[in-house]
Amino acid sequence: MSDLEQMYQAIILDAARERHGEGTLAAPDGESFQVNPTCGDQVDMQVKLSDDGERLTDIKWNGHGCSISQASISIMTDMLEGKSVDDLHELYDAFRTMMDSRGGELPDDLADQLEDASAFHGVSKFPARIKCALLGWMALREAVDEALQADSK
Repeated sequence: MSDLEQMYQAIILDAARERHGEGTLAAPDGESFQVNPTCGDQVDMQVKLSDDGERLTDIKWNGHGCSISQASISIMTDMLEGKSVDDLHELYDAFRTMMDSRGGELPDDLADQLEDASAFHGVSKFPARIKCALLGWMALREAVDEALQADSK
């Protein structure tokens, strides 16, 4: 295993253990429960948006599953709390592009944009594990969509 792969593995294991953002919001603006039926990973994602609906002011989640899913959620929460909804969509697209690469070369600009989330590049080689890495990202997008729809009513 290369030094870079070892570093990425350490980032994933640390993030899975630390579980940043774990908890529950008293009154979330949006919520999404997602399950990966292949392996049983689960997440209940909650979000609070700013009054104008443009910022993710608080992200909380509860769930269980493999180290990949839990670490991905933890790192995603750190990256996106306080950021704009537009940032969420940009980072989701970048993460999805990396997952769709099937282990191909990761361009430097994409790695820079994804910060610690680029540690999941190796996961993209394993189709069954891609769903694990994407679980929280999909849940957060759905929770934000629910919050925005509720706000527009």
